[in-house]
Amino acid sequence: MQENNDITPIEIDLGAAKRGEVNEIFFRLFGKAVQSILRSMFGGASIPVNVKGNKEEISSFAKAIARDKKYMSSVAKYGLNDPRVYKDKFKLRKAASNFERTTGLKYPFNPFKE
Repeated sequence: MQENNDITPIEIDLGAAKRGEVNEIFFRLFGKAVQSILRSMFGGASIPVNVKGNKEEISSFAKAIARDKKYMSSVAKYGLNDPRVYKDKFKLRKAASNFERTTGLKYPFNPFKE
């Protein structure tokens, strides 16, 4: 596997909210970064990603991304009304809420927040 050094790595700082460094631009870039990571997970171009934060922040981010991928895969495979999809939706909601509680950042693809 050949590395492409021409691609600028995506930088995500999960501790930014705790330092008061978040604004609209940060959230927009964070949402685009998560979107790019998910696209890559579904067979898009491989992208380098640097995630900064403490162990708990990074773990909660990884779980939210993984649950997001699982949910989208389930929807594509079974449709929206399948019980397996509802289960994956619940797990995504839980992972996204945990991420938000841990980092103070809103998970950008949590359309289930009520």
